[in-house]
This record gives sequence, C-alpha cells and structure tokens, in this order.
Amino acid sequence: MASQQPIGVLGAGSWGTALAILIARNGHPVWLWSHSAQQAADIAQQRENARYLPGIDLPDTIDVTADLPSLVRNTRDLVIAVPSHAFHNTLVALRRHAEGPLRVCWGTKGFEPNSGRLPSAVFHEVLTTHGTVPAVISGPSFANEVALGFPTALTVGCEDDAATQQFTDWFRNERVRVYTSTDLVGIQLGGAIKNVMAIATGICDGLGLGANARAALITRALAEMTRFGIALGGQAKTFSGLTGVGDLLLTATDDQSRNRRLGMGLGAGGSITKLIKEIGQEIEGINTARVLYEKSRELGIQMPISEQVYRVIFDDLDPASAVTTLLGRAPREETD
Repeated sequence: MASQQPIGVLGAGSWGTALAILIARNGHPVWLWSHSAQQAADIAQQRENARYLPGIDLPDTIDVTADLPSLVRNTRDLVIAVPSHAFHNTLVALRRHAEGPLRVCWGTKGFEPNSGRLPSAVFHEVLTTHGTVPAVISGPSFANEVALGFPTALTVGCEDDAATQQFTDWFRNERVRVYTSTDLVGIQLGGAIKNVMAIATGICDGLGLGANARAALITRALAEMTRFGIALGGQAKTFSGLTGVGDLLLTATDDQSRNRRLGMGLGAGGSITKLIKEIGQEIEGINTARVLYEKSRELGIQMPISEQVYRVIFDDLDPASAVTTLLGRAPREETD
C-alpha cells in the first residue's frame, strides 16, 4: 500500500512533470515544485503543464507549488529533475531547509557546467553529511511517452538495498519495468555522453549521409562512451544496458530528442543560436560536449566523435569537414 507521505518532485519541466505523473499514478501523493511562482500557478490552475507536456492531465493527487521550504518540511522523499546547471543550487536549498535525512533520487543528466562534475559528486559535497540516501534514475525514456503511460524500462542506481526498494516502488507499475544497479557513476556517464552522440547522429542525418553512416556512428559512439566511462570509474556492463546503449539508441534515432534535433539542424546548415531558440528547452549535450573534450584531453582518452561535435559547436567547424576528419582517421583494431 502506498505511503501517504508526499513525494516531492523538484523541477516542473517535461521530465519532472512526467515523473510526477508516474509517481502519482502509482498511488503516491506528489508535490511538484517549480522555481517559478507563475509557472506553478499556471500548472495548478490548468491541471496540465501546457508548455512542456500539453494535453496531458495531472492526476488529482499532484499539488503544484513554488514554496520549497514548505515542501521540504512535509516530506523527506524527493526526486530532482532540474537541468544540470541548477542541480547544485537545488541541493543547497534542500540543505538549508531540510530538518533531517532525506531520500533523494535524481533524473538530472549531464555535468555541472563550471566544474565538470557528475551530479553524484555535487551531491556528496553538499548533502552527504546530512545522512541523505542518494539514487539516480535513468534509461531510455522520453518524458511525453512516460506521461502517456507507454511501456518503458528504467534503471534505479543506489548503493543502499533498503532504499533501492523504496525508490523502485515510486516508479514501477504494469507499464514501467524498473531494474536496479549500484553503478551510479556508469549510469550517470551513460546518460550524459549519449546526448553528445545524439548530436553527432543528428549531424550525420542532417547531412543526408544515409543509414550505413548512422549505424556505424552509433556503434562507434557506444565504444567511445564505454571507453570514457570505464576510465572514470563506471562498470563496462552498465554501458551495454538500458542507461548506456539503450539510452543512446533512443536519443540518437528519434526526433523527440532535443540533442538529435540540434544535430540535424547543424547538419542542414542551421545557426546554433537560432536552433537553440527554436528548440526552446535545455540541450544538455552542448555543455557535455565541452566537458568531454576537456576531460578526454586531460586524461588522454581518445574521443574522436565527441571532439568533432565539440569543434562543430564551439569552433564553428563545418559539419561536413568533421565527417571527413572522422573517416580519414588511421585504421585501428575495432575492439581497442
């Protein structure tokens, strides 16, 4: 039987709203928090997130608020679904208002912009001394499809067995299969790196290079993701699962992906400034491309696809030239 203590979902974008809907449908009362009082009021009045998930009604058991102190006083169970650049400040606000240990599961994907740290590293800096149990939820999942109740498989990463059971109960039902893992680093790296690879695949398709090129690019993108992930402490098997190849395939091949759409626009000759404005939501792959470029050079890890995406975005490299550079690389053992 579901607990009557509400679960707070922090972040009223598409993913936060979708997770709030999923949790509410599983019998839990939910408080959905927005940093914007106007957005919170609009969603509460309309009973839908008209900007991010139009046409999908909120269950009656979701309350919408911009009052974070009140939310934190009334629950210790939280899901964070804010952009990576807002993750640190959100945790600081939680620390300020929390009156005891929390259970925190985040769906944030990406790296902290200035430091290049994963969310787990930020968490351990800000909240670990408060006895708070951390977890991450990830996997191949578009917010719109989760909110509509389409079949989905997700992975919850947590190192605490008892807490893992609680976290999985928030999300699992007859339409959502939840797997578990203790590899928080690998899960987060897969969720971040795949966004850069989706930009690369979008560029490929925007240039009209065909199915052969797309298949080759995604295959080598997985090799690159795994190489980098292992170097930073992730487990190799994680990248062959839902949060690695699964999320990569989804994000790189479907036009619901904001990162893929950015790449397609760049491949077709579009301006990145105009494309970002047209997409109108967070495109995590932009910052992640910069972080991957800097970290791979620092650690001596070969990341040729990520490097070319970085150069297209930040050095204004012509996308066709990026493809020429990738194809012109010297032969090497495929499994290296």
